[in-house]
Amino acid sequence: MKITKFTIQIVFILVLFWSMFLVSSGLCADEIPSARYVFFFIGDGMGLASINAAEIYTSVNQGSLSEPAISKLNFTKFPILGLCTTYAADGFITDSASAGTAIATGHKTNDGVINMDPTKTVTYTTLAEMAKEKGMKVGIVSSVSIDHATPACFYAHQSSRKNYYDIACELATSHFDYFGGGGFLQPQGKEKDQPDVLDIARKNGFTVVTSKDEILALTPGQEKIIAINPSLDEEKAFPYAIDAKQDDLTLADFTRKGIELLDNPNGFFFMIEGGKIDWAAHANDAKTAIADILALQKAVDEAIQFAQTHPEDTLIVITADHETGGMSIGNAGMKYSTNLHLLTFQKISYQAVEQYVEELRKTYPEGKLNLAEMMDFITENFGVTLLTDADRNILKNQAEEGDKTAVEKLALTLTPDEIQSLSEALLLSLQEPKERPQDDQSYLHYGGYEPLSITLTRILDQKAGIGWTTYSHTGIPVPVYAQGAGQELFAGYYDNTDLFTKFTMVMGLEPVGVGK
Repeated sequence: MKITKFTIQIVFILVLFWSMFLVSSGLCADEIPSARYVFFFIGDGMGLASINAAEIYTSVNQGSLSEPAISKLNFTKFPILGLCTTYAADGFITDSASAGTAIATGHKTNDGVINMDPTKTVTYTTLAEMAKEKGMKVGIVSSVSIDHATPACFYAHQSSRKNYYDIACELATSHFDYFGGGGFLQPQGKEKDQPDVLDIARKNGFTVVTSKDEILALTPGQEKIIAINPSLDEEKAFPYAIDAKQDDLTLADFTRKGIELLDNPNGFFFMIEGGKIDWAAHANDAKTAIADILALQKAVDEAIQFAQTHPEDTLIVITADHETGGMSIGNAGMKYSTNLHLLTFQKISYQAVEQYVEELRKTYPEGKLNLAEMMDFITENFGVTLLTDADRNILKNQAEEGDKTAVEKLALTLTPDEIQSLSEALLLSLQEPKERPQDDQSYLHYGGYEPLSITLTRILDQKAGIGWTTYSHTGIPVPVYAQGAGQELFAGYYDNTDLFTKFTMVMGLEPVGVGK
């Protein structure tokens, strides 16, 4: 390559920038601790508000109601807290593909693009590929389908995140060591006319396990594993933690098994995604999002336990690719009050309500079902009740006299406006989706979700003091928590592309630029 004056100038600027970065971090290049074992947890859509909501919920669920308090999560106790921006190349509100690309490669791209430039003509090498090239083992786990945008951003290179079959083929022909969690959305292609991706994987040396017994029986020394959770929904993702059965495999189970399989003297890079936090936040379902954050926390605990036996060379980092839903702790209706303990009354996710409504449509094809007939189901699963004016007045008097039980019952009582909203939502939910209004006002009310399910979660969230601004992502920065070797690098306020640089520094990786 011909070295020009311009090339020298660019190299000088990069070296100067790098030096300034090290100085601002308080580190010299030869002082950066080396991390042999690197855990990277991504809570998809997990913003500061949802993390804090999980902390408050945990506290009140433990009985701390007399005065405001939080119960810190294991990762919010980490010594390092950073903050990173998340914008994409084509807009301030990113999606998981462009955000994942920025984190995994250090390059901005357009929404929907995986590890390619905005023109979709140049491919980028990922952090995980670089780790594998160095001789480290690599594991990728997700609670959503393993070909979904976030996990795909560590091994695939596609012009569209929706190229599920092509993404799966890249997984099947990769040299990574462990894929775990969700399944494949299009294992035989969109038209189901392509070679099965699992057969391709087996030919490439992968062992595929799909039962709980097979997964738990995996032992160190077995290489190239694809472990698919036997309990998956129609999107090939885990059930929500709030809906999971007691014997279902969890994100923590797949993390623990991954540690067993990846542990080796050359180290490993292990990315674990809590993907359904995002999905719950899209549906504005706070309790379901919190339950999946707490499930992610249990997975983080597996990394913490590992780090206790390798304290000098383990790094654990937790962040989000973006925030979803625009959650706030506080809403206009509650003024300065919150009642997050009311979320304890929610027993199922919005998705479980959708499944229940689907059965109702079969049972009541003409929509002849009123709200009163639904109240047993609603009260059992969300705690809210219908009361007569007389009963409400009795509760008010008892509450004014200091009866805490009466205060709680009153808080869970449906107001006339809430009754009207639920009645309207029930009427719409009993209609076939294609027959419902598709106007902007309907979208503002229901966001494309089942009207009854989202109205129920919204009412309970409002009573708890939680607000939402969108059914989509937001452009606000997200927190970064770090503990272990090189943790200081992750402090401060920076862009998501800088996460790539920080990881390469602490892992001793040499960025190889673009092109595959």
